[in-house]
Amino acid sequence: MTHTTEFTYTRSPVPTPLGLAIQLGLLEREFAGDIALRSLIESDKPSDLVSHFDHRLPNLFRQGGNTPAIWAKANGSDTRVIGISWTDEYQAIITLPGSGIRTAHDLKDRKVGIPIHQIASDYNRAAALRAFYVALEQAGLGLRDIEVVELPDSAYITVNDIDRPGGWGHARHGYVNEVYALVRGEVDAIYVKDVRGAEITHLLGAHIVFDLGFHPDPYIRISNCAPRPLTVNADTIAQHPDVVERFLRQVVTAGLWAKKNREESLRLIGHETGWSEAWLDKVLGPDFHQNLVITLNQQAIDGLTIAKQFLLEHHFIEQDIDIAVWIDPLPLERAHDNVRRIA
Repeated sequence: MTHTTEFTYTRSPVPTPLGLAIQLGLLEREFAGDIALRSLIESDKPSDLVSHFDHRLPNLFRQGGNTPAIWAKANGSDTRVIGISWTDEYQAIITLPGSGIRTAHDLKDRKVGIPIHQIASDYNRAAALRAFYVALEQAGLGLRDIEVVELPDSAYITVNDIDRPGGWGHARHGYVNEVYALVRGEVDAIYVKDVRGAEITHLLGAHIVFDLGFHPDPYIRISNCAPRPLTVNADTIAQHPDVVERFLRQVVTAGLWAKKNREESLRLIGHETGWSEAWLDKVLGPDFHQNLVITLNQQAIDGLTIAKQFLLEHHFIEQDIDIAVWIDPLPLERAHDNVRRIA
């Protein structure tokens, strides 16, 4: 019996060109009939699902936050970065009205809430810590000048209606730790991002202390959400270069499609994320569709390097990695050549 090699993809529920390529049916059409390609969420093995974070599954393509990708590489997963996207979105440090905190300088000696989640690559914690790090840096301060209050998952509510018909299971809002601590007065400031963060800011009538998401300096905007690497197992490139190139070609095509189809891209991202198009429109900004391309330009590479260095210096990873060695530019070069030739 002939063994068929399986290939798997996974992506975070965020704006990515991989997500668009999937929703547009580009990958399904590309591989129909000759390659077994599936989504990771189709697996019934819990050990497979963890691969979204540790990238241990063979022949896996992943696009999403950079913290899990860097963490997996630093912890022994032999992957390569074959593309990067950089789509900015709402990111902010906020306080309640009346806190007396107006600017990042006012954070000095105040209590700052930093979440702790019970996962190995705590990307939300890393994002929050970096947000305060860069905001304080701009004010001539450092993390030593604030009181970090750790907010563990176990201290806050979880909706647990898994046994009820139509129940939500273990559903919870992504910023429940931070919001509870803020409204109870346990902390003075928190970091939030994306639609959830914008909704919280609006609901609380919160004051934005520092706006990171669309700051003119890309260094400030670097977080788990920007840039977002597309990774694949190194041996997949070595053993199946044609599959990697074909996969990338469709991701490139999806990004080029987005540049000409803003409203439709917004609709597909809404479907991907479960967020309303109205909120996404506010949170992603007017030109988001121009930035859903897959690239390996210098800004994206520099962003990935800075993100890695922060994770290393703050002990989210213990082993350094060489970003230049981690990146393999050849598959993307071939994909771009083929897209141009077809066009």
